[in-house]
Amino acid sequence: MTVKRMDNVGIVVEDLDAAIEFFVELGLRLEGRAPIEGDWAGKVTGLPGMRVEIAMMRTPDGHSRLELSRFLAPQVAADHRTAPVNSLGYLRVMFAVEDIDATLTRLAKLGAQLVGEVVDYQNIYRLCYIRGPEGILIGLAQELSH
Repeated sequence: MTVKRMDNVGIVVEDLDAAIEFFVELGLRLEGRAPIEGDWAGKVTGLPGMRVEIAMMRTPDGHSRLELSRFLAPQVAADHRTAPVNSLGYLRVMFAVEDIDATLTRLAKLGAQLVGEVVDYQNIYRLCYIRGPEGILIGLAQELSH
């Protein structure tokens, strides 16, 4: 076995506080927040002089983490936040939720917008995509009980 487990998924944001607030409302817990810089950081990322502030968010089950990063240096090189779902590269992060309608209502207060519609997939899941903080694409899935 090569992979032991997935450690985290990273998302670069402009407004770290707003992103934290959004993901806390979704149900994640702020595990920690810290500045990252130094020679080692530049070497691992290939960005000499890199300075970034990160916030590590943990899912309620304790198994998954989301790393939110706000780059202070160098400046952001590209912006993929509003790319459509058929774009190459990062697509979205999908979260399982207990009640998709209640979740959408709570997140709408923080600016979340439904991308298409909430759909029923073969009477197994209710699914949707939303644009979260800064237009980040996020999937929500509610497992339907049988």
